[in-house]
Amino acid sequence: MRNIILASQSPRRKQLLEQAGISFTIVNPDVDETVTPGMLAEEVPAGLAHKKAQVVAAQHPDAVIIAADTVVLLGNDLLGDEILGKPVDSEDAIAMLERLSGRMHRVVTGVCICIDGHSHVFSSSTEVYFRQLTLPQIQKYIMDYKPFDKAGSYAIQEWIGLIGIEKIHGDYYNVMGLPVGELYRHLTRLGIL
Repeated sequence: MRNIILASQSPRRKQLLEQAGISFTIVNPDVDETVTPGMLAEEVPAGLAHKKAQVVAAQHPDAVIIAADTVVLLGNDLLGDEILGKPVDSEDAIAMLERLSGRMHRVVTGVCICIDGHSHVFSSSTEVYFRQLTLPQIQKYIMDYKPFDKAGSYAIQEWIGLIGIEKIHGDYYNVMGLPVGELYRHLTRLGIL
């Protein structure tokens, strides 16, 4: 079996791959995550996943590289989808969750599998519907969970997801940061598993 490398620091991606029974090591990709001007918001995660995978593949050409990137997209009728990234501080996190409150947003994860110099890229999109959140709920979540490493300032599997999410359409694990079922199917199809 080939060496599989997860090109990610995300503890959630690590946990999901472990739960799927996939053996792997971790290499942190050191890449500039600046969005290419003119790129559609929905294309950003796949583009960043590809960039991360390429950097690690150059260092480990005989391994299978798995990289992913997740963004939260909030629809804006005038401007199209807006990317809500990781908050810079508590104020930014509060502002993001206030904007998501009572609305639907999409979580898009791009995944890139690099094997033998070839890149296989796909994306998964999930619609998430938040109930109306109160400011004390938002503040409690930010104080207790400190979601500063999470796109959109939240994690579905944490308290805010339990009390605040009304419904989702799509893959729950995609919202956690890795559409592991779809990834598993791709790895099987490519003969890696």
